[in-house]
Amino acid sequence: MIVTIDGPAGAGKSSVARTLAQRLGFHFLDTGAMYRAVALAGLRAKVDWQRPEQLAELARGLRLEVQDSHILLDGEDVSQEIRTSEVTAVTRYAADNPQVREHLVQQQRAIASGKPIVTEGRDQGSVVFPDAACKIFLTASPEERARRRLRDLRAQGEQAKLEEVLAAQQARDRQDAARAVGPLVPAPDAVEVCTDGLSFEQVVERLEALVRQRGSAAT
Repeated sequence: MIVTIDGPAGAGKSSVARTLAQRLGFHFLDTGAMYRAVALAGLRAKVDWQRPEQLAELARGLRLEVQDSHILLDGEDVSQEIRTSEVTAVTRYAADNPQVREHLVQQQRAIASGKPIVTEGRDQGSVVFPDAACKIFLTASPEERARRRLRDLRAQGEQAKLEEVLAAQQARDRQDAARAVGPLVPAPDAVEVCTDGLSFEQVVERLEALVRQRGSAAT
């Protein structure tokens, strides 16, 4: 069974999806981490962001290993480094690159093959796994998402202001929605869940009930 969780930045997809997978006894795939890892590799290699073929060639030569809550880039655990503001600012160059997306989509499908999995990202239900048994579109108000992102940044020791985080997030939302390949849109058969006013536990419980209901219906 494949469960997809899509949604905008700051909606809490990664933490919710990871906990949901644990509850269900499923594997977990954080596809956003894969794009971030490619962007980090691009930063390190000093690629020319205006020449997308450079990043695409680099991506094809990378060894990405996704191990639930960790991602390894050529054997190095970069799970923390990919969450910095510097990497966030350039991740769009990986996400907007059709060749990079094609390459990573193939990897995501290979990772999910033959196993129960909860996978989260921007286009999992709409593009990568259109036949998934359960599709969820997780969202929250822009202000709530910005506050969550600000807490994460400060926990990492980064100094930022709410206004700056909100502006950057809104710009990213526009870019994600306007992307030519794999844009951020709910799949037609996705269930939209707004997390405003809900505790983390309440969100997980709601999604778990939804997945179990779909699983029972499928059998």
